[in-house]
Amino acid sequence: MSETHLTETRFDSFALDPRILDGLNEAGFSFCTPIQAQALPIALSGRDVAGQAQTGTGKTAAYLVAALHHLLRHPPDPERPPRGPRVLILAPTRELAVQIHKDALVLAKHTGFRLGLAYGGTGYQQQRDEIGAGVDILIGTPGRLIDYFKQRVFDLKSISVVILDEADRMFDLGFIKDIRFVLRRMPPPEERLGMLFSATLSYRVTELAYEHMNDPLMVEIRPDKVTADRVTQCCYMVGNDEKIPLLIGLLRGIDDGRVMVFINTKRQAELVWSYLEGNGIESAVLSGDVPQKQRLRLLRHFQEGKLPVLVATDVAARGLHIPDVSHVINYDLPEDPEDYVHRIGRTARAGAAGDAISFVCETYAFCLPEIEDYIGAKIPVGTLGGELLAEIDPSSRVRPPRRNTREHDGKSGHGHDHQHKHKSKHKHDVQTLDKAETDAGEKPKKRRRRRSKPKSDASSS
Repeated sequence: MSETHLTETRFDSFALDPRILDGLNEAGFSFCTPIQAQALPIALSGRDVAGQAQTGTGKTAAYLVAALHHLLRHPPDPERPPRGPRVLILAPTRELAVQIHKDALVLAKHTGFRLGLAYGGTGYQQQRDEIGAGVDILIGTPGRLIDYFKQRVFDLKSISVVILDEADRMFDLGFIKDIRFVLRRMPPPEERLGMLFSATLSYRVTELAYEHMNDPLMVEIRPDKVTADRVTQCCYMVGNDEKIPLLIGLLRGIDDGRVMVFINTKRQAELVWSYLEGNGIESAVLSGDVPQKQRLRLLRHFQEGKLPVLVATDVAARGLHIPDVSHVINYDLPEDPEDYVHRIGRTARAGAAGDAISFVCETYAFCLPEIEDYIGAKIPVGTLGGELLAEIDPSSRVRPPRRNTREHDGKSGHGHDHQHKHKSKHKHDVQTLDKAETDAGEKPKKRRRRRSKPKSDASSS
């Protein structure tokens, strides 16, 4: 991993508890990233922070270190033990909550603090029991957290640190009412430490910060370029019928790579997956159509390098820490230029290098000028030689497994989780990461049940 993304500020230059430093050392962290170097001194002094930085720049470690420091410096009154968690970390998606919990386990290993995790789709009773037994740090998505809160599994009266991660994504996914519901049931901002981190500090995010935080200091890390410096970008002008052959040709030429293929629609993602599998390229699509455990398993396999290609929609471009992604391929150009930045931000993370390849096709060619205006640069156009277009049989597709049920988490957690089992005889797991996999879930369609009617009513029915 490159060290060019780090500053000269060392973690041990701060007055951190030795137990926190031990966790940082085990995580391999010695020097701070720019967002850590600027946000940590403010948070460690007890001031609220609203931070902006590109994805993959170390925001998670910044707020975890500050939260652990605050807990160690301000122990609870032994005569009045807290009934609920002292730190609450809110994340917009299940996968991000799981990743934060994983990082927190490492950094808090030597502190003795108990961690809890709450997210929808699986483990309802297990999560409920663990949180009900008492935790110091609670990490979760809004829906499941509010569900447990309304059942009085925990309370928010002892919260001394509250953290909002990917705040702009909270707005995009419609969680802002849930966020305000939670924040208004905590001690007032003057009695707690507040931290908000986001890839963008938009007007609505800034408004939220000033509404529910105690005069936060803004920390903005603005790179010289909108896109990461070490991403090599290029695009190919292709016809719609050339996209599958080009994708397969490119993937066959990538040795030992970890590739994310971004597609605009779920249906098209499944079509692309079927061609990849039919032509011997192991891949997966992440979707809310399958149980949460299988979804997390596929993500883990991709993170560990066991799965070489991941086909995803735009929701996978944000909030997930997937190390060592070597290539990002925009099979479809995104209609929102900001989504282009988030997509290619999956590679070249933490100072590493990566490649971003985009297909400029007949359907989405109109998006290219807006993307280039947004990033302030022209994307180089590659030469589409015959050797790049793989020869494939148009019928070389596998049939996706049939889906009979849909797992969901209830509308924003206002009510109990509904968990359904998904069965498939197909040996591959096909998933698409879309809004259905967020904690808000997706309302199942109601099926009308036909009732037998007298023949005289047939015409009116």
